[in-house]
Amino acid sequence: MESHISWIELSLLILEALLLVFTIGLLWLSIKEGRSRDSLIMEVTKATRTLTQHEYFITVVDAMMDARKEVFGVITGRMPKGDDKKRTREIVLNLEKLRDSRVNVKYVLPRFHDRLHIGWLYTKAGAEVYYSSCAHVHDLRYMVVDDKLSLIGLPESVGEKEATKKGYRLPSEGLARILKAGFAICLNDSVSYDEFLRDTIRQTGAPMKTLSGELGIPEEELMRIKPEGDDRPSGPVCVNP
Repeated sequence: MESHISWIELSLLILEALLLVFTIGLLWLSIKEGRSRDSLIMEVTKATRTLTQHEYFITVVDAMMDARKEVFGVITGRMPKGDDKKRTREIVLNLEKLRDSRVNVKYVLPRFHDRLHIGWLYTKAGAEVYYSSCAHVHDLRYMVVDDKLSLIGLPESVGEKEATKKGYRLPSEGLARILKAGFAICLNDSVSYDEFLRDTIRQTGAPMKTLSGELGIPEEELMRIKPEGDDRPSGPVCVNP
């Protein structure tokens, strides 16, 4: 009887030892997996950092100034309001510096008339501006510098008219190539700033002065772009009450 009990106790001790070894093994694997996961998260964090609206704007400006060959991007091109006016002026100043440094800059904007103001500002500063109706332009907003660094902006809520509230900085040549391919597709389905503004002038019968106020573009610029033979009045047309 005592021998039988001893055998049972020995079996239980062996089983407990095996369970202990198994538990230690699981714990070790868990620690190893946790370290690997933490390492992966750290690497991703280094490469991808969420930026606030202010940080995103500063990063855009800094990236532009680091450009040596090319900058291209898709932007909303909304008429700037409030603090955006100051940011737009700073971007325009940087575009002028890039022009002087012979850096090629291209932007594609949604093909809406209210985006012509930004087109005028950026074109005047030396950038090539195009307008497209492709879905890529309405869904994304990004900038790529020298085929190496990508900056992706996100709105606070879904909607092409929503302001960019945060963004991501991604130093990835692979992502830059993917974005460049999409950019090329939209570029092939676009019209230049001059063409789009000329079409807009042609489609409306409004006097140049009225059109100037609506688009936020100087009247002299409209006169430069207007179609040949367009002799509409400069001032507002009188309408009987």
